[in-house]
Amino acid sequence: MGLKIWLDDKLVDQADAKVSVFDHGLLYGDGVFEGIRVYGGKIFEHAAHLRRLYDSAKVIRLTVPMDLPAMQAAVEQTAAANQISDGYIRLIITRGVGDLGINPFVCKKASVIIIADAIQLYPEALYEKGLKVVSASTVRNHPMAIPPQVKSLNYLNNILAKIESVDAGAEEAILFNHEGYVAEAAGDNVFIVKNGILYAPPIQAGSLDGVTRRVVIELARREGIEVIEQNLTRFDLYTADEFFMTGTAAEVIGVVQIDGRVIGDGHPGPITRTLRQQFFAYARSR
Repeated sequence: MGLKIWLDDKLVDQADAKVSVFDHGLLYGDGVFEGIRVYGGKIFEHAAHLRRLYDSAKVIRLTVPMDLPAMQAAVEQTAAANQISDGYIRLIITRGVGDLGINPFVCKKASVIIIADAIQLYPEALYEKGLKVVSASTVRNHPMAIPPQVKSLNYLNNILAKIESVDAGAEEAILFNHEGYVAEAAGDNVFIVKNGILYAPPIQAGSLDGVTRRVVIELARREGIEVIEQNLTRFDLYTADEFFMTGTAAEVIGVVQIDGRVIGDGHPGPITRTLRQQFFAYARSR
């Protein structure tokens, strides 16, 4: 039995969930999206995800064809129709049907797609063991080219970095910006711990303003852990006491090796483990 997919203004069977080959989301990656988790039947940080979606759309001058309350209801209806208790929602707004030119304003109406399904990014063993990552030669998009806060359908920058990690036999790749500072991983935000202090690259360095990132920073402060957002270098990553990543799908996962350098004692550290436990409890209590 297939999924029920929200397409434009209603739920349809998975087999009938189709978009035009002239949709500019397909032709040019012109659109925005969100990945949202569901825990215990509750949509996690729903309002924060929708606010980011509408902000991203505004930046690229994409008119979302539903107001925010209607979008929230559509997401909830899609999750319920697929009986998603613990899973993942992909919410997509494409520019809509146009022609073969790049002018977005020939697209008369944006298209809304909502997919709700199960997800598991990393096997449980890797949360205990930790990840190996590599530095990507692919540079993070310049902020004056594409603002990093826009979660757009054009993910080639991240995909090229991901290819590098796959080629290297690693689970993730770390992107650096045009100035040589840490931006983010191909699919996640980056944190390190040094001398008991939690450090994160600032959003301005080229990282997505991750919803999970925000929650983890708040949870760390509740635990009495000092959090500093500042530019980080490759040296900082190599010499960190702990290193972990956050993301909607990944949640909180430790990194134990980068470019062949072992982090700490080669196991996810105590602050990493604490924040993973705190996030797990927070997400499932909402």
